Amino acid sequence: MEQQNDLQKRLLLALTLSFVVFIAFDLFMPKTATNLENNQTAKTEQSVPQIANDVKTETESPVLSTSTPISTFKALTTVTSDNFIYEIDEMGRIAQVTMLEKKYEYKGKKLKLLDPLSVKPLELRFADVELNKEATKTAYTTSSSKVDLNSGSAKVVLTQKLSSTTVTKELIFYKDGHYDINIKLSTPQQYFIMPGERPKADHTRYMVVEGVMIKKKTGELKIIEDGDAEDALTVSDVEFTSSFDRYFTSILYNFKTPLKVYTQVTKEEDALVFVKGEENFTLHGYLGAKEFKVLKNINPNLTDAIEYGLITMIAKPLFKVLNWLHGLVGNWGWAIVLVTLLIKLILFPLSYKGMMSMQRLKDLAPQMKALKEKYGKDPQKMNMKMMEMYKKNGANPMGGCLPMILQIPIFFSIYRVLLNSVELQGAPWTLWITDLSQMDPYYVLPILMGASMWYQQKLTPNTMTDPMQQKIFQFLPVVMTVFFITFPSGLVLYWLVNNLFTIGQQVVINKAYKKQKIAKLASQK
Repeated sequence: MEQQNDLQKRLLLALTLSFVVFIAFDLFMPKTATNLENNQTAKTEQSVPQIANDVKTETESPVLSTSTPISTFKALTTVTSDNFIYEIDEMGRIAQVTMLEKKYEYKGKKLKLLDPLSVKPLELRFADVELNKEATKTAYTTSSSKVDLNSGSAKVVLTQKLSSTTVTKELIFYKDGHYDINIKLSTPQQYFIMPGERPKADHTRYMVVEGVMIKKKTGELKIIEDGDAEDALTVSDVEFTSSFDRYFTSILYNFKTPLKVYTQVTKEEDALVFVKGEENFTLHGYLGAKEFKVLKNINPNLTDAIEYGLITMIAKPLFKVLNWLHGLVGNWGWAIVLVTLLIKLILFPLSYKGMMSMQRLKDLAPQMKALKEKYGKDPQKMNMKMMEMYKKNGANPMGGCLPMILQIPIFFSIYRVLLNSVELQGAPWTLWITDLSQMDPYYVLPILMGASMWYQQKLTPNTMTDPMQQKIFQFLPVVMTVFFITFPSGLVLYWLVNNLFTIGQQVVINKAYKKQKIAKLASQK
C-alpha cells in the first residue's frame, strides 16, 4: 500500500510534466522548412515509384515529371466571391487562392493558400509520357476570363487541344468554396487529376498533422503525414482524398461513385495523391478552410476531413459539443468556458472521491510515518497494517488516480481541438481578447493561469515527502506560465477556467470533509 501511495504521487507528477513536455514539443520544435528555390526539382523530376500496398500493382501510373517551370504560367480565369479569389492558370489548374476575410490576414496582407512552386489543384496528368509532355506545354483556353459568384454559382469551360485528344474541363464554382467538375476527352486516354499539394498557409511553429488523407466508403481513414510517406499506394473504393494543413484543405470527392486513388512519394517523403479519371468523368472539389459548418452544409461526410491527430476519436465529438455551445451563446470564448464546466461536472463524482481520498491520506500521514518507523524492516507486515488503517478510515490510496487518468485524453483532446479549429481565427472573447487563435497581447490570461495554478496547489492536500518532487511542483506554475505566454488565448482561457473550477471543487470538498470530520468526532463522544 505504501507503493500505491507513492504511485499516486508519482502519477500526478508524471501527468503534469508529460503535458508540459507535450506542449513544449509543439511550441519549440519547428516544422521542416521548405526550400522554395529547390522545391520544384525535388517535387517533379523523379522516377515513378512502384505502386504497392492494399491493391494489386498495375501498369498504369501517373507521370511525375514536367518540362515547363510552373512560375511561367499566367492567370487565365479569375473566380471571385465575397470570401475568396481563385486564379486559374493556363494549365487549367487553380494556381492560387486568396482568402479575403480579415480574420485570415497574415502580416497585414490577404492570406494566399498555395505555394507558388507546389503542384496545383485540378492538375491533369496522363499515363502516356509523351502526351503528358505535350500537355505541359499546351495552354488551355477559357470561356470566361472573369467570374463573379455573387449570384451563388458560375460556370467556366476550359479547353486544351492536344495532337491526339481534346481535354474539356467544365467547372461550376459555388460561393461556399466547393465546385463541380466534369472532364471530357475526345479520345480514350488514361489520365489522373489531383487535389494538388497541401495548402502552405500555416505560419505557426506548432507541430500539427499536415499531409494527405484518403477516406474509403467503408469509413476507413488513411493519413499520410508530410515527411512520413514510405510507399506508393493504390486505393480503391474511395469517397474523398484531401491535401491539408492545419486550417485549410483541398479535397476531391464523389460520394456516389467510388474513386480510385494513387499516391506517389516525393524526395522529401511527402505524398502526392492522384484520382484516376475516365473518358467522361464527374467529381466534386472543395478548396478552403476546414470550417465544420461549411463542410457539413456541403455534405456531412466532408467533416471527416477535419482531424486532430491520434486523438481524433475523442476530439471530434468534443468539438461538436463546443460547436453546439457556440450555437447557444454565439461566442467561442464563452463556449470554451461552458465546455470546461461541462467536463468538470461530468468528472465531478470521480473527482469528489479522489479529492476526499487525498484528504484522508493527508490526515493519515502521521500514522503512516509511524507504521514505517515501526515495521520498516518487515515490508509485508507494514503493508498489512497500512491496509487495516486504510480500511478503518475509509481511505483509498488509489482513489485519486482514476480521475487523473481519465483527464489525460480529455486534456490532450481539448488542446488539439482549440489548436486546430479554424473557427477560432479572428474570434473575439471579451475586452482585450479579440482573437482566440492569437496570444494574449497583454499576457493577462497566462499570468492569471499561473496564479490560479499556484493557488490550486495551496488548496490541494499534499502528501509528498520527496524534496525534489516538492520543488518541481513549486516551480510548475512558473514554468507553465512561461510556456503559455505565446500560446493561443483560447487554449490559455481553457486552462485558466479549468483551474478556477478545480479550485471551486477543492473548496467545496474541503468544507465537506471538514464537516465529515466534525460529525465523526461528535459521534465518537
